[in-house]
Amino acid sequence: MKVLIDTNVILDVLCSRQAFLEASEKIFKLCEVNKISGYISALSIPNIIYIMRKELEPEKIKEILDKLMLIFHVADLKAADLKKAAGLHFKDYEDAVQSACASRIHADYIVTRNIRDFSSSKVTAIKPSELLERL
Repeated sequence: MKVLIDTNVILDVLCSRQAFLEASEKIFKLCEVNKISGYISALSIPNIIYIMRKELEPEKIKEILDKLMLIFHVADLKAADLKKAAGLHFKDYEDAVQSACASRIHADYIVTRNIRDFSSSKVTAIKPSELLERL
């Protein structure tokens, strides 16, 4: 199974967001041991750095990114993704880009806490807990 992990799920683990942590950590572990093929969009990397740089030193951020690269595949962004996203009917362009990327890599699901944001996506969006139930 191939899944695109949305930025918020990554940040749930990195920021220890207790309300969402348990299911998101399990998704990390399943990707780490190759039970599922986890992808993050290249778009997520600058967003993660932007949030973490407020609290962490650059060396620590690099260490975290290195670990993420060991756990997840990074789906590069292509010009076609950006153009496709601009034509999608999403309220948030960033979510549209995530959806276009998920479609291009033939992801089975987008794993996110914001299901409504992906209601127009061709790739089904599910919560981390829902993914765990489907395994």
